[in-house]
Amino acid sequence: MKNLRQYENLHIILWLLKDACWLIKFKAGAVLMVAPTVIVALHLAWKTRHNKRLFLPNVAVCLWIAANGTWMLGEFFLFNFETPALIFFFAGILTISSFFIHRLLTYNKSDKK
Repeated sequence: MKNLRQYENLHIILWLLKDACWLIKFKAGAVLMVAPTVIVALHLAWKTRHNKRLFLPNVAVCLWIAANGTWMLGEFFLFNFETPALIFFFAGILTISSFFIHRLLTYNKSDKK
């Protein structure tokens, strides 16, 4: 679990670097940071696929990063990527919502015993 936490911290650093490059309009850096950020997010989701408490939140993060990267690329290269970005964002919202709804229903059932 300690290695997973360290890996998550690496992922946060990659994401912050990507967003910082985006903020300062350093296109090359931001575009280069999209791939490692997405790859690490996908790998985290894959590594947690057997853990019910970690998997769906990690999938939601993958979708959020995909939305964020899509939006950024559209902004940089003047393409209208709003629709794909919205699809990724809403898929992430649905994923994390289903996670919390499931947790709430499971918690209530176990609480009544």
